[in-house]
Amino acid sequence: MESVSTTLEMNGSRSHVEALLAGISADDPDTFDAEIIQSKDDFQLKIVVSGENLATVRSTVDDLLACLGAIESTLNSLK
Repeated sequence: MESVSTTLEMNGSRSHVEALLAGISADDPDTFDAEIIQSKDDFQLKIVVSGENLATVRSTVDDLLACLGAIESTLNSLK
């Protein structure tokens, strides 16, 4: 049963957070839930990572951060 979870939150424009979500959606979707939330002035990508133990959650977060970092580098180079 799941007993550990953590949340990652990234803010930005709609196109930015949509690109981030698209880039991680193909990753292991059973290990996290992700959604885009619209606030008054911007958008937020919220990712909740859950697992049976801290090591599993940490591994998933590490993978997600590596993917998100690569996506952000690509987006920044296109500006």
